[in-house]
Amino acid sequence: MSRKLKPTPTPPIDGQVFGYARVSKATRESEGDSLDAQARKIVAYAAQHDLTVDATFVDDGVSGAIAIADRPQGAKLFAALRPGDSIIASKLDRMFRSALDALQVVEVLKAKGVKLHLLDAGGDVAGNGISKMFMMLAAIFAELERDKIRERILDAKADQRAQSRFLGGPRAPFGWRRVEEIDEAGKKIHKIAKEDREQKAIAEIIKLRRKGLSLRAIAAALQVKGFKIDHMSVGAVLKRQAAP
Repeated sequence: MSRKLKPTPTPPIDGQVFGYARVSKATRESEGDSLDAQARKIVAYAAQHDLTVDATFVDDGVSGAIAIADRPQGAKLFAALRPGDSIIASKLDRMFRSALDALQVVEVLKAKGVKLHLLDAGGDVAGNGISKMFMMLAAIFAELERDKIRERILDAKADQRAQSRFLGGPRAPFGWRRVEEIDEAGKKIHKIAKEDREQKAIAEIIKLRRKGLSLRAIAAALQVKGFKIDHMSVGAVLKRQAAP
């Protein structure tokens, strides 16, 4: 009686390759790393490494301050991942919000058996020990770059305030009123102008605060005089007055 031959084990099938791209709403127009540019880089990198991108997840208009697993397409990407899969992204800051976030997510991916290729970090950062140190350095530099962007935005807003430009919101801050003007180019712009009665109230708020009154007590004192203001608005007034 002949013995049955055992079937030859099927070689493991390589996992899927996913691209990931992101751009924020605030910097969609100004960022050099546009969605199209990211997609081209991802496809080119895959081709160089004999890989085929099965699908690309794109978070358009999503802030990098949001964790990737909480982004609409980032969440779908993570739900689709299986051991042996790979992710390709053009830059570290397209995926992560901070250095700590980057290191934590990479550890999760490594535990899942998922490779992560970051073009600006030299390739697969989840597959070897040497890349971890580079990953840490790259994450730190990416965080510093985001700090620079935030600083530039704050500087721009400060400049707008200096010109009395209205920076948005349902209404002008307490002590101010919205006005419309036409600039040199004929474009309508929104600015703010002092509201005399409320400016006097601001002086009263500062005076009462120096006397040690609570925010609620100050708000109550102003409400008696006919001002529509609560303790949170009083706190906002004091915060603006303390700002440089």
